[in-house]
Amino acid sequence: MKPVPAKLGHGAVLVIGLTVAFGYPAVADLYAVIQLTNAAALALFALSLALVWGFGGILCFGQAAFFGLGGYAYAIAAINFADTTLAVPIAILVPAACAAALGYFMFYGRLNDVYMGVVTLTVTLILFKLANSTSGPNYRIGDARLGGFNGIPATPPLNRPFDPATLLTPEQILTVAVLVLLAGYFLCAWLLGRRFGRVMVAIRENELRAALLGIDVRRHKLITFAIGGGLAGAAGMLFAQNVLVSPTLFSLLYTAQVIIWVIVGGLGTLIGPILGSVGMQYLMAWLGAQAWVNTDLALGAILIGFVVLVPRGLWPPIRNFGARALDRLWRR
Repeated sequence: MKPVPAKLGHGAVLVIGLTVAFGYPAVADLYAVIQLTNAAALALFALSLALVWGFGGILCFGQAAFFGLGGYAYAIAAINFADTTLAVPIAILVPAACAAALGYFMFYGRLNDVYMGVVTLTVTLILFKLANSTSGPNYRIGDARLGGFNGIPATPPLNRPFDPATLLTPEQILTVAVLVLLAGYFLCAWLLGRRFGRVMVAIRENELRAALLGIDVRRHKLITFAIGGGLAGAAGMLFAQNVLVSPTLFSLLYTAQVIIWVIVGGLGTLIGPILGSVGMQYLMAWLGAQAWVNTDLALGAILIGFVVLVPRGLWPPIRNFGARALDRLWRR
């Protein structure tokens, strides 16, 4: 069976993504536009963990920490600058820098996978408690009140670059969200196609062998972790467009959900976690509308079912089926 060329797959992703970015806002209603914007933001969140865990082999139970930091950094910067032009890169750089600082202590401290999982989860819980304890009027950064459990009120939506008087419409924000998701996907694909990506996968497969071959394992893990933190921060920034920036962004809900999305879509793939995230969000929204279903119980059952019955996730069998179908067409 002939493998499907990587360029063909990337081309299909680009065409579908551009069609959704520019075509869907023209035909969808406002509710559908906002829902898909949130789905694109969370898909980018899933992509960040797919890179860190699926290809870097770093078991991170605290990806929500960088997701929440991105949302908070965006809201605080946008309120203080009265312009979102600089708030967007700040929302990416702050989580990336925090991930780099945390990763430095973990990787150069030679923590094993179990302890890294515990540390990242603990950091997320600390940020959740810290954000919840900022409800007083004195808790502010510049003009931005943190608001405690109630969150930061009136987070400004995106505006045109260096034109704070012109705010983007929800349809334009959806276009931006899908384009950022595409940029994140192709950044990851570009990294994995270069020597850095091949070394990263080699470290995931056998870290000791990679170290014996002279590879700086800690440096590669640190860079991967920081990039994943930046992608999660960008996802938090996009999610803040339609959702109140509050301590909920650091909650265990997103910590658990993003892991489930990656497992359902396919660990070790890029497109799988994106599809798993979007599919699971719409499925949970539909199940939530059914009075007879407990969504938490359904989510747990789905996780157990995929771990036991489909451990590789949905995307690998779909990809293999598509490859066989293309092979039959080429033979004809």
